[in-house]
Amino acid sequence: MPLVPYEPFKHLNTIRREFDRVFADFPANFGGEHGFGDIRVDVHETENEIVASCDIPGLESKEDVQIDVENNMLHISGSINRANEVKEENMHRKERFVGRFHRSVMLPGAVSHEGIKASYKNGVLEVRMPKERQGQKKRIDVEFH
Repeated sequence: MPLVPYEPFKHLNTIRREFDRVFADFPANFGGEHGFGDIRVDVHETENEIVASCDIPGLESKEDVQIDVENNMLHISGSINRANEVKEENMHRKERFVGRFHRSVMLPGAVSHEGIKASYKNGVLEVRMPKERQGQKKRIDVEFH
C-alpha cells in the first residue's frame, strides 16, 4: 500500500481558476461609472524634480483637495460635490456626482518639503516636488585642541 502525502490545499488552485472565470466580466472597480474613489496617478521625474499628475475632473476649489508628502509617499485626497440640472419641455432631470477620493503613491526618491507646488487646470492636478539634494559634498573643518 503506497503512502500518498496529504495535501489540504490541493484544490485551492482549481477553485481560484474557477472563481476568476466566473467573475472575469465584472468591472474591477465598483466605485461608479468613472471609477470614483480611485484616481490614477502618473509619476515621472526630471533632473531636478519629481512630477505627479492625475485626472480629477470636477474640483471647484482648493479646499476640495488635500495633498500631503510624508516619508517618500504622496497622499492625494478630497471630495467632489457636483450637481447638474437640465430642463426641457416636459422633462426635468437632476444629476448629482458626490463622493470622496484618496490615493497614496510611493515616490521614486526623496523630495524636499520646501518648494512643492500644485496646480489644477482642465481637470488635471499636477504636483511638482523638488528632489532632495543628496550626495552633495560638504567640507568638514576639523577642530584641533
